[in-house]
Amino acid sequence: MKKMIKNGTIVTATDTYTADVLIEDEKVRAIGQNLSDIYAEVIDASGYYVMPGGIDPHTHMEMPFGGTVTKDDFESGTIAAAHGGTTTIIDFCLSEKGSSLKNALNNWHAKSEGKAVIDYGFHLQIAEASERILKEMPRVIEEEGVTSFKIFMAYKNVLQADDETLFQTLITAKEHGGLVMVHAENGDVINYLTEKALKEGNTDPINHALTRPAELEGEATGRAAKLTALADSQLYVVHVTCKEAVEQIADARSKGFHVYGETCPQYLVLDQSNLEKPNFEGAKYVWSPPLRDKSNQGILWDALKTGQLQTIGSDHCSFDFKGQKELGKGDFSKIPNGGPFVEDRFSVLFSEGVKKGRISLNKFVDIISTKSAKLFGLFPQKGTIAPGSDADIVLFDPNKERTISVDTHQMNVDYSALEGMKVTGEPITVLSRGEYVIKDKRFVGKPGMGKFLKCDKFPRDAHEKIEKAGNLVK
Repeated sequence: MKKMIKNGTIVTATDTYTADVLIEDEKVRAIGQNLSDIYAEVIDASGYYVMPGGIDPHTHMEMPFGGTVTKDDFESGTIAAAHGGTTTIIDFCLSEKGSSLKNALNNWHAKSEGKAVIDYGFHLQIAEASERILKEMPRVIEEEGVTSFKIFMAYKNVLQADDETLFQTLITAKEHGGLVMVHAENGDVINYLTEKALKEGNTDPINHALTRPAELEGEATGRAAKLTALADSQLYVVHVTCKEAVEQIADARSKGFHVYGETCPQYLVLDQSNLEKPNFEGAKYVWSPPLRDKSNQGILWDALKTGQLQTIGSDHCSFDFKGQKELGKGDFSKIPNGGPFVEDRFSVLFSEGVKKGRISLNKFVDIISTKSAKLFGLFPQKGTIAPGSDADIVLFDPNKERTISVDTHQMNVDYSALEGMKVTGEPITVLSRGEYVIKDKRFVGKPGMGKFLKCDKFPRDAHEKIEKAGNLVK
């Protein structure tokens, strides 16, 4: 059925204006003043912003880790995402040494098929740079539409890859239109510091942060950026947390290298002191890289405002406190790493960013949606409101106040890391390709309505286009 959104204020990464939006056959068909169509359902957006649906470039649904599995699968996780104004996620698909990339993708398709209520794509982990894997990467890009590849520089003896693997992946990505992503921490030194702490009897959750100091994130970020420059390739640094990493990214970008960065809401509003909470409560805040000293928050906000960091991902990786986080009692290294954030990413960035004057409204849309669409080959299908684009649209009340709580969230996890935080701004109605997923804050979608997205290649001129567009967003 056709839909007509009227009386709202359209906000994109570059413009804010009042107009009507006509939706037909999953697409935005027209934008204009006083549009009329007697066959269209009229949606009154009075008092609301009409925004592109959020794109979360960093989620972990139904992911095995540390002997357990994340609580949110592609059904519960995407329902929570939709409640929070997100209409597309890009999930991380893990691979195994000795196995094909195709097998890894098949596993993730099996997890997601028939479950997701919003559209989704995949990033693919590269665990080793064998001849077989490097030959398979171009086929994955061309045939599977998976064009982004993650390298872990941490989690020694579990996920960590060596520098040769990273460098060869960068070269292959350059040649075939892929974008390489890194979890940037020095896993070898972290392993040493962790073993040392445990031998000395330092087992509480705070030691997770103390054994992963910011210097090791900065070192790994700089190393990855330099290897990217040497390969003349492109790099995306996930979950940036600190001054040391921001400085390395900014330095690389000042030299013209194709390096991009993402941060997450948790690093903007929480800090290392959360890991010191008594009665093992600090385990709720264990993820990697860890929370940092509060002084880093302003640095991250400034980096988002100035464009040194381009996106915000949730790094949604939900584990229950009871029965999962508790696996690390007496040994912080066994606490499953991750936190639940997919539902609150949109509102936290708006409330703490726009409402507090840290970023503009248009910059908000750029960070929450548009830049991820451009970096990961989904623009202009996703990430904007324009004729021909998918009708992924959020009707957002900029003045609605609410308190974040486990009692009201939709995520399938037994705590909120943001418990009691007051935010201003709330998604009211969410459309995915023109169909209601959330209507007046109620879930009305159905599992399986989300589609798998094949992403376009990362073209060699993408950097210039992305940078030019970014300069227009203040």
